Amino acid sequence: MMLLTRRQTLFAAMAASLAGRTAFAQSAAKVRIALDWTPNTNHIGIYVAKAKGFYEAAGLDVEILPYADTSAGTLVANGVADFGICGEIEAFTQRAAGADVKLVYAVVQTETGRLIFKGGRNDIKSPKDLDGKTYGGFGGAWEEALVSAMIRNDGGKGTFQNVTLGTSAYEALDNGAVDFTLEIYTWEGIAAQLENRQVGRWRYSDYGIPDEQTTAIASSDAYLSANPQNAPAFIQATLKGYAYSVDNPDEACDLLIAGSNGALLNTELVKASQKALVEGHFLKGDNGTIGIIDPAKAEAIGTFLFDHGILLDANGVALKEKPDFSSYYTNDLLG
Repeated sequence: MMLLTRRQTLFAAMAASLAGRTAFAQSAAKVRIALDWTPNTNHIGIYVAKAKGFYEAAGLDVEILPYADTSAGTLVANGVADFGICGEIEAFTQRAAGADVKLVYAVVQTETGRLIFKGGRNDIKSPKDLDGKTYGGFGGAWEEALVSAMIRNDGGKGTFQNVTLGTSAYEALDNGAVDFTLEIYTWEGIAAQLENRQVGRWRYSDYGIPDEQTTAIASSDAYLSANPQNAPAFIQATLKGYAYSVDNPDEACDLLIAGSNGALLNTELVKASQKALVEGHFLKGDNGTIGIIDPAKAEAIGTFLFDHGILLDANGVALKEKPDFSSYYTNDLLG
């Protein structure tokens, strides 16, 4: 019998591996998920699931679509993406307007947003002191209702100047061009701490705003009905990825950084952010819940949006009857 040389053995192994990958690519179900921003720790479970082979084991070939100007919810509603990372409020407003968007996974179990101001200011002690001051905003219709309600609930009038700045709001806050803005504590807030910037912040829920599951994954009724096996397979593999990131935060951060194609250069921020997400029981609640959309929280934030005229129909008219918010989400894919 002819003995294979070392080189022949290596080539044979490579050929077998290539053939296996080709066979998998041909048989696996393609799934596309759109990001809501450049890669960050809100997305960590997706990158972990892909790198650890959780999607492959579920028979899925998952493509992570890069962030674009078009919102992930819009991409999902129009069939460009099968799933998308989006805010709970974004998904509710889009569905109210007739878009085919349904929440299927709660990335965080409690609100990560904060109202912030430059620390050290003697004229700002609580939200009522923001009356008449300038807010650096992000263009969301719900922001004015949120901020105004917080100020009023603290005893103020709820009047302020609203200037849309996007992410440049943080620079404007530092240089005094605006008086306050909003942040995601587990990212911008952690960055401020690492940079030793003095920032004052308040939780929305401390001033009468319903607790919200800020970041979620959405799909569409059309995709869910057409893919009764692939949809739950994707969500359950994704849950496994997020659970792994909670139990193995350092490795998960390394996988996220490696999978981001150079988008995450500040490794200290990534690891500090994940630490905050884990220790603050955001990704996995202190009661052990992970991925579950809380019906009570969904009803509360939906009612807040409806009561403040934020939910508009396809013609831009405020809804006259409160929707059945249980139709805006499902936990059935979690298994």
